[in-house]
Amino acid sequence: MFKKSIPLSIQSILALLVLLAASLMPTWAAEQQPSVAWEKIDRGVTLIDVRTAEEFAAGHIKGAINIPFENIVPELAKLNIAKDAEVVLYCRSGNRSGVAQQSLIKQG
Repeated sequence: MFKKSIPLSIQSILALLVLLAASLMPTWAAEQQPSVAWEKIDRGVTLIDVRTAEEFAAGHIKGAINIPFENIVPELAKLNIAKDAEVVLYCRSGNRSGVAQQSLIKQG
């Protein structure tokens, strides 16, 4: 009986994690939609490449500004962009842009 209760507990935990992930998915998906980002870029929103300077030099989206993700808060402040202004952040995989986004959110 003990062996059967453990898999049920694991299944319950996994089911709970799936439900939690599903509840967060609409928020994540809205932030990750490339078509939404391109619409904003077409409207003239500031486009920031948060990859390294070397990656930026190897190729980037035309009009992008390079600010490595670890420097996003102080460097963006130097550009005098309003705190409530929209910006589009990008990197190779989305990880660094996500970290940069969280840094900006923490700064208000």
